[in-house]
Amino acid sequence: MNRDELIKKWLDHNLNPKEQKAFEGLEDYDALIKLSKSTEGFKAPDYSVDLEYKSISTKLKTKSHNNWFKPLLKIAAVLLIGLATFYFTSTRNTEVKTDIAQTKSIGLPDASTVNLNAQSTLSYNKKSWSDNREVSLNGEAFFKVAKGSKFDVITDDGKVTVLGTEFNVIQRQNYFEVTCFEGLVAVNYNSESLKLKPGKRFVVINGNIKNEIESNNKPSWLAKESTFASRPLQLIINELERQYNVSVDASKVDTNQLFTGSFTHSDIDLALKSITLPLGITYTKSNSVVVLQSE
Repeated sequence: MNRDELIKKWLDHNLNPKEQKAFEGLEDYDALIKLSKSTEGFKAPDYSVDLEYKSISTKLKTKSHNNWFKPLLKIAAVLLIGLATFYFTSTRNTEVKTDIAQTKSIGLPDASTVNLNAQSTLSYNKKSWSDNREVSLNGEAFFKVAKGSKFDVITDDGKVTVLGTEFNVIQRQNYFEVTCFEGLVAVNYNSESLKLKPGKRFVVINGNIKNEIESNNKPSWLAKESTFASRPLQLIINELERQYNVSVDASKVDTNQLFTGSFTHSDIDLALKSITLPLGITYTKSNSVVVLQSE
């Protein structure tokens, strides 16, 4: 392994014992260690690592007459590459996604937990977490927040702020819902701000606001079941498609009619019967396509 490769692996903390010994045998080993220590705490600005290395390498070649300066520039270039890589990887957000019919349990840096429902995305920054407990959500998630400073959930439709509590948030197209199961939840939606106590739910459907009561102590989707109270059929169809890998053709039924009930996430035929029978509609299923029809 040549000298530059050894230095790059050293900066990545990726030297094996044999390579470490070879690295310590470099004639400028002491200078490298000294320069590394002198740059501790330095934060490099955003830039392209590859382009920067190529640029500095070119300068090294064109200034070959300065024999003492060339090795120093090489060291500086490699150190800058390492520092830039470290800065990029340590400051970027952590993002967690779920696919159709998939859920995930996430542990946050302060021991708060998040259960992410199907086709949802959650992102947060580990580096700034101690100063700013904030997550971004697209989809649905149930939060169990450890006590501490305020905890914010940012969505496209509104912000939810708590200190330590349990609550569920849904942010889908034309739909925003916050349900408090424990503690106190502050909801900011457009110019409105309200506080939810346990058993209270704030809902916005196509811009219309509703305040509802929740009698359960957990969201039903954690037990693999989706539950609805007077929701347009289109919302139930959307959730069905998220829980099963199917496409639903509802062009021959009224998707604005309201549905109250639930469906399981573990048996699609049972789920379809749970949805269609109360509404007096029928369905046919072929492979991954479901067609709904009025009776």
